[in-house]
Amino acid sequence: MIFSGAVHFTVSNNDCGIRDFDVEKFQLSKHFSFPWPVNHTSISPDGKLLLVVGDNPESMLVDSQNGKTVTALSGHLDFSFASAWNPDGVTFATGNQDKTCRIWDIRNLSKSVEVLKGNLGAVRSIRYTSDGRYMAMAEPADFVHVYDVKNGYEMEQEIDFFGEISGISFSPDTESLFIGVWDRVYASLLEYGWNQNVKCEED
Repeated sequence: MIFSGAVHFTVSNNDCGIRDFDVEKFQLSKHFSFPWPVNHTSISPDGKLLLVVGDNPESMLVDSQNGKTVTALSGHLDFSFASAWNPDGVTFATGNQDKTCRIWDIRNLSKSVEVLKGNLGAVRSIRYTSDGRYMAMAEPADFVHVYDVKNGYEMEQEIDFFGEISGISFSPDTESLFIGVWDRVYASLLEYGWNQNVKCEED
């Protein structure tokens, strides 16, 4: 996050708080409190909004300057663990223990515009490519789903392997997808090369 030219980073915590730190000064600059544990926070591309999810079925859009709730997002049935903004700044995603990832449009927040379903558990990690063309969501184990955003999330590629998933990330150049596997026997970091021409299949 960048405020007035200074570099900041934001941390969410089970103590029901979100803290913003000034990296250059190594100081806490903001502390926002919520009535429930915060499991994940994402910052909008323009730095004005925080997407806050946690031990509450509702997700929140919060003003990044004062911590005030802009709007609550209803639709999930359980607690949420993941969130991500599309680099376009218009759409964003929330991942929930109800085994779904919901896509929202900032221009109409009355309901989610897409509901993407997992196979076996909570959606615990969500990432967009830097160009916003693809989005990946990870379940707790075994499955990572990659969607073609530009085609309305209708095309999906499912990556099926063995192991608990600690997180996912695309490389900045969008050429690779990394999957962290946390497992006492099979702990590893998987890298998938990314073919820009053939990626997703009909769901």
